[in-house]
Amino acid sequence: MNYTRFITAVSAARQTSPIRALTELMQKSPPSLISLAGGAPNPNTFPFQAASITIGDGTTVEIGKDLMKRALQYSASAGIPELLSWLKNLQKSLHNPPTVEYKPHEGQMEVCVTTGSQEGLCKVFEMLINPGDTILLDAPTYPGTLAALRPLGCNIINVPSDQHGIVPKGLKEILSRWSPEEAKKPNSNLPKFLYTIPNGGNPTGTSLTVDRKREIYQLAREYDFLIIEDDPYYFLQFNKPWAPTFLSMDIDGRVIRTDSFSKILSSGLRIGFLTGPKPLIDRVILHIQVSTMHTSTFTQIMIAQLLQQWGQKGFLEHVDSVIEFYRKQRDVMLNAADKWLKGLADWYIPSAGMFLWIKIEGVSDTHELIMKKALEKEVLLVPGSAFNINSFSPSSYVRASFSLSSPSQIDQGFQRLAELIKESVRVEKF
Repeated sequence: MNYTRFITAVSAARQTSPIRALTELMQKSPPSLISLAGGAPNPNTFPFQAASITIGDGTTVEIGKDLMKRALQYSASAGIPELLSWLKNLQKSLHNPPTVEYKPHEGQMEVCVTTGSQEGLCKVFEMLINPGDTILLDAPTYPGTLAALRPLGCNIINVPSDQHGIVPKGLKEILSRWSPEEAKKPNSNLPKFLYTIPNGGNPTGTSLTVDRKREIYQLAREYDFLIIEDDPYYFLQFNKPWAPTFLSMDIDGRVIRTDSFSKILSSGLRIGFLTGPKPLIDRVILHIQVSTMHTSTFTQIMIAQLLQQWGQKGFLEHVDSVIEFYRKQRDVMLNAADKWLKGLADWYIPSAGMFLWIKIEGVSDTHELIMKKALEKEVLLVPGSAFNINSFSPSSYVRASFSLSSPSQIDQGFQRLAELIKESVRVEKF
């Protein structure tokens, strides 16, 4: 892979911070090294001494006095070594990417820790997008992604999708505007990347089939674009075996994958991680160096202690318990939809995530229905237009989340929604 055409001029100009490099060097040095170089504050002046964190099963994660000093100090921009090592082993175990065996300059798999997967995405976009660049995504999609992309001045092309995700035939039709040979030209305006949420997509709940992923990856090879696999709901797949990922198919080093612990460990701790070819991940780290510098060391150490205590087996057992919770919540919502919304709306069963994507019959745009009338009924959903590339485009859809509400709240909420739809359709008819 030649990554030159993908990197922006701003990203290409970034260089390693000498102070950040010293921080990483000091952390790898033997205790006998006398360092007069660091500008870090002395941890003996910090008021925090130790911490004991109780886990749900009654066990504890202990952060003693010495470890606490490290937890309160600056750390490497890529992440603390023990967490990086654990995450790399997890990715090898779950995805076994072909790039694991590559040499670094050939696109060998690398991992870095980010302050939630959202930070990772923003850094990737900053690295890849010049004004006027063309990118592909399947909308409706996550509003946080749209908020990050819109100000960058890129040309966003909406790829057709259905209940099984991106339609490869539709993607191929879009790509036919260019010839694969154009990718070899220095100023080619061929799409730089395809962005997709492959499992339990937000808001649609769609999950890409493995056959479609293979077709899409082949198109990426043919037209030389990257794939950004934003997969925060990977660990919320309701059926096993879990779907093979784009990362597991990546023989070239053209997939950048984002993962998140927000849905399974904590959303407030803000821990995510990027996996991708080393030349690109190394460049993302340069962007992190000049912004957040690194993800909270305390948070990383707390997570690393827990994961080392659990091991992969214990972690995946915890994931299974989380999946079971959300499966039950999903089924409650599906039952409530069958009970109250039949004949008023359409939906399909999500196989991952925490959302039900509902098309309201007889309502051309749900924005006023939800933002005004639904509040009067004391039920709140998200209008579909919030997930469109152009948020002013009308949408007949709403997104309902089954993550937080109790079964009785879900049932009552859909009862109120049904009453609202009936009233609105009656008004529109007259």
